[in-house]
Amino acid sequence: MSKEVRYNPEDVEREAREFWDSERCFEVDEDPAKDKFYCLTMFPYPSGQLHMGHVRVFTISDVIARYQRMQGKHVLQPMGWDAFGMPAENAAIKRGVPPAEWTYKNIDYMRGQLKRLGYGYDWSREVTTCRPEYYRWEQWLFTRLFKKGLVYRKNSIVNWDPVDQTVLANEQVIDGRGWRSDALVERREIRQWFMKITAYADELLSYLDKMEGWPDSVKTMQRNWIGRSEGVELSFDVEGTDEKLTVFTTRPDTLLGVTYMAVAAEHPIAQKAAADNPALGKFLEECKTMQSAEAAMETMEKKGMPLGVAAIHPISGERVPLWVANFVLMGYGTGAVMAVPGHDERDWEFATRHNLPITQVIAPADQSQADISAAAYTDYGVLVNSGEYDGLTSAEAFAAIADRFEREGRGRKKVNYRLRDWGVSRQRYWGTPIPIIYCDDCGALPVPEDQLPVVLPENVQFTGVGSPLRDMPEFFNVDCPQCGKGARRETDTFDTFVESSWYFSRYASPDSNDAMLDSREAYWMPVDQYTGGIEHAILHLLYARFFQKLMRDEGLSAADEPFTNLLTQGMVLKDGAKMSKAKGNTVDPQELIDRYGADTVRLFMMSAAPPEQALEWSDDGVQGAYRFLKRFWMAVHRHRAVNEVAPLDAASLDAAQLDLRRKTHQTIAKVSDDIGRRYKFNTAVAAAMELLNAINRFEDESSQGRAVTQESLEAIVLLLAPIVPHISHELWHVLGHSSAPIAEAWPTASDAALAQDLVEIVVQVNGKLRGRISVAADADRDAVCKTALADENVQRFVADQTVRKTIFVPGRLVNVVI
Repeated sequence: MSKEVRYNPEDVEREAREFWDSERCFEVDEDPAKDKFYCLTMFPYPSGQLHMGHVRVFTISDVIARYQRMQGKHVLQPMGWDAFGMPAENAAIKRGVPPAEWTYKNIDYMRGQLKRLGYGYDWSREVTTCRPEYYRWEQWLFTRLFKKGLVYRKNSIVNWDPVDQTVLANEQVIDGRGWRSDALVERREIRQWFMKITAYADELLSYLDKMEGWPDSVKTMQRNWIGRSEGVELSFDVEGTDEKLTVFTTRPDTLLGVTYMAVAAEHPIAQKAAADNPALGKFLEECKTMQSAEAAMETMEKKGMPLGVAAIHPISGERVPLWVANFVLMGYGTGAVMAVPGHDERDWEFATRHNLPITQVIAPADQSQADISAAAYTDYGVLVNSGEYDGLTSAEAFAAIADRFEREGRGRKKVNYRLRDWGVSRQRYWGTPIPIIYCDDCGALPVPEDQLPVVLPENVQFTGVGSPLRDMPEFFNVDCPQCGKGARRETDTFDTFVESSWYFSRYASPDSNDAMLDSREAYWMPVDQYTGGIEHAILHLLYARFFQKLMRDEGLSAADEPFTNLLTQGMVLKDGAKMSKAKGNTVDPQELIDRYGADTVRLFMMSAAPPEQALEWSDDGVQGAYRFLKRFWMAVHRHRAVNEVAPLDAASLDAAQLDLRRKTHQTIAKVSDDIGRRYKFNTAVAAAMELLNAINRFEDESSQGRAVTQESLEAIVLLLAPIVPHISHELWHVLGHSSAPIAEAWPTASDAALAQDLVEIVVQVNGKLRGRISVAADADRDAVCKTALADENVQRFVADQTVRKTIFVPGRLVNVVI
């Protein structure tokens, strides 16, 4: 191959990027006359450099965006940075630089990486969540929600790291120790701010049924997380006191099987009992270091101690011993549970360990036997050993017992949710300051709107012990906005999920200085296609849905839901394991780009696996993608190196030319379906590769032979343009076009080109005429016989009979012998 046509990815890709930049191809405004398509990927944390997981998800989204653009849609695909968070604090400790400096440097580098990969982003809309012009508006919304009563402050049990002086998420507690300090974590009660997501629980749950564009798996995870349950809230008297112990149960039909009750270590009854019981006090202290994550609590050893106090059963009047147990959390429900070991696995496990009574009050409805000495019987059934309620079904007993407690004023039917209000306070520095001022006389007050944003000081010395904001009187000493006296600013910052819960809307109006969102939001929202990892199925996606409803109810948006369609891509694996620095199995995207070019990396990512499945890394696969692009490059240059190409005359094509043209349009139809409907990019790439193989086998330098080859090569260029946009940009010009593929329409399959010559075949059953079918003249025996047997009239005679043999006379008949 001559030097001038050698495939040099670096040159080809630079020229394409320069064209897109100079023409501002991906910058869009709002055009009501055009059908919009908002395509978005979950924005990245600026960790310093892209990893292969980033490359996969960003490439998937870019392919969809470019395809939709070629479909004539007005496409918005923005990019930004989820810039607050603990990694910047860790880097500050390690490198001795302020978190802000580290973050902005990383953003600059990663922006360059994204551009090098050829992603079609509208960079004029870039948002960075650690910028005051961004977080000003979430502070503003928080103050609005404060006035509505949708945010509040209360004591909450948290995981406290005594060395780092901060609250840890459950996931940051490993074997009872802080993930960074390795200190024993304490369960401590502190004052925190909460957002009332539970006020939207019903809507968050019911709208899942309307979200047809979301994977069922994600919707199921959210339903389970919200956890709607119907039950009865009722109270037990505490013996010898005026106190009442309130519990919630979804199984009031098992109430007569209660043999003990359990309370959380922080419950006032437990604390009171421990005052003169050192052993109990020691156990309560031990509970403070135990994990409170649900997953951990499912598997941990169930421990407890008796309190020496009893409750009185509200129906039988019997004494029910009270215990403190490590599996009861003060922050969930009332901090107390009624235990029915005969019919609950956890209660059975605890009762068996501590030799507590186990009573059967539910029998199987089919009159079989349940051995509760071996295991709890957890199904519904018929009540036994329940006095006046014996013989009732579980459903009948539910209603009867609920009605009794409501009549007596001792309880009520209630809908409960597993979902808890969102604790948004973090005792960390690198985050959005919570816009609250505390005055000794006036209490907690929102920062006035004309004083927003509360700007986070960026030039700080960060040691990792506590937040430097607590040591900055110039930050926290302020005047009370109500009485003017000296007051204190809140030094906690927002959970970083707050920033990622509304960024998608800000892209629509990123330069709005007068409002959180302006009229442009109505044009773009909701997002048409959202792409990201399945690991965000609950927290991020649920909080984003919650924020969308908050913004709607504030009059900022008309959209009920933020994302119409959701695609959750699989992980990138190497040697069967997720890539990670700890495992030493990472692959640096930049090295591959430098060696093979961005298009090779993009092509491998799209061809190796369907997007929702895990992708196993393969060096051979990358090299294979590179070899294909070189073959593609050679085929186009070889074709154009001969003569000009005459217009295609479909009526004058011979059989071989018709075959290649048919293959071309079959490929167009398949790739259109694979990319446009099924998102099976790997099979789309495979189809394009097959077509190139067919072109390379097609040796016809006649005028119409070259015309058919030209059409086929043009089709591959356009079909692969969303996946390998740089080489497609260059080869489109080589094929004689002055336009750019980015401005071209998606190719459409021609019915005429797809048509095959048909012949009529007679179908007989045992020698008698039973039907006629039309099949392609070149259809093979299996295809013809299958079509014959599927004929409706033939089926009437064959039905369930055994087919002994099938006689096939090509071009004439099929005789089915039964």
